[in-house]
Amino acid sequence: MSEYDVDLFVIGAGSGGVRAARMAAGLGARVVIAEQQYLGGTCVNVGCVPKKLFVYASHFQEDFAAAPGFGWSFQPPRFDWSQLLAQKNREIDRLQTVYQGLLENSGANIIIGQARLLDAHTVAVGERQFRAERILVATGGRPWLPDIPGKEFISTSDDMFALQHLPERILIVGGGYIAVEFAGIMHGLGVKTTLSYRGDKLLRGFDQDIREFVAQEMLKKGIDIHFNSDITRIETQDGGYLAHAGPGQTIAADLVLYATGRVANTEAFGLKTAGVELDEQGAIKVDAYYQTSQPSIYALGDVTNRVNLTPVATAEAMALVNRLYANQWTPVDYDNIPTAVFSQPNVGTVGLTEAEAGRRYPNDIDVYKSVFTPMKHTLSGLGEKTLMKMLVQRSSDRVLGMHMVGADAGEIIQGMAVAIRAGATKAVFDSTIGIHPTAAEEFVSMRKSVPE
Repeated sequence: MSEYDVDLFVIGAGSGGVRAARMAAGLGARVVIAEQQYLGGTCVNVGCVPKKLFVYASHFQEDFAAAPGFGWSFQPPRFDWSQLLAQKNREIDRLQTVYQGLLENSGANIIIGQARLLDAHTVAVGERQFRAERILVATGGRPWLPDIPGKEFISTSDDMFALQHLPERILIVGGGYIAVEFAGIMHGLGVKTTLSYRGDKLLRGFDQDIREFVAQEMLKKGIDIHFNSDITRIETQDGGYLAHAGPGQTIAADLVLYATGRVANTEAFGLKTAGVELDEQGAIKVDAYYQTSQPSIYALGDVTNRVNLTPVATAEAMALVNRLYANQWTPVDYDNIPTAVFSQPNVGTVGLTEAEAGRRYPNDIDVYKSVFTPMKHTLSGLGEKTLMKMLVQRSSDRVLGMHMVGADAGEIIQGMAVAIRAGATKAVFDSTIGIHPTAAEEFVSMRKSVPE
């Protein structure tokens, strides 16, 4: 008789945890998964899914504005926030039910409650205790807030999905994915939007042309962006808030949203008690096999603070479970991971930035770039532009990176990511016949590199 109650105990039912639990159970392991809040984790409940639904909703304002250019006329449209919230909640409830069904059908046992590690093989959930041969921590991340006066007045991205009323004015602090996306969402829903960022360009880590172009397009739409702005305190004023951004500089708002990053969700799980080592940022340290400093405990996804993307967490879960329970080891390839920012306009990117390519292959890079008015906006009157950029290693002709700002950038770059991972050369792109008329055909029509 086994000394363990279960083969694998998973803490956290987000994307990575659910995938690991399902796969392990499907391979015959005895699996228990514990979740203290909601099935599906951040992505399903307060991240990717509801955010994308809000992006869709917010874009209708521009669609209505563009309609007269195509011959449509109608009464002024009216937006109902409560109806959008109800529809969003209905979809999230459906997805939670789907996740529950997937877990139950796989044979994994679900426990709702706070899990705590008592030692390297013991997990407690409430009054119950489980002895597990292996434990997987997949508890994701949580919003980070600075410790400034007035911190209690700050809202986070998690709060935005349960707002009872839209504010008239919002101040969004930050310059990454979440800040830029919510700036587009709030502006599109008719909220006077101010974005404050302590840096001089948005979207740190992205290609410089992308960073500058996104800001230009957001400013054109009417979003107020304050660069090199550091909020020092927040106070109440006239039923709203007043943020102090420097000597004599204040920003008034009815809601202050901080999107200043996320940190690994490692508190209150007993990690220290179990001997699990954390890094300086509080994330779980793991080796190439997702094993922590305690050999029986593993971790993956955002709680390790490496590549914090939902598809990466699920890929890590598949790699780990296959190694542990199917005797197969196919490591996750972290190169050329595509990503999108659902800003308005969208950003899609894969591969190296121009700066990274230049450092890796000095004096061996050709840059192809195109800025143009998409066909839709020749009649819409909105003036939105699209940017496309391709980086090629001159000596090998291999495409190293592709970047886009424009409608459906994420959809387009997904296909380009396949080409880059397959090792496509510029000659392959040049010999590919484009689909006309589309924006995507620009990527197979770039013939002249940008002068150095």
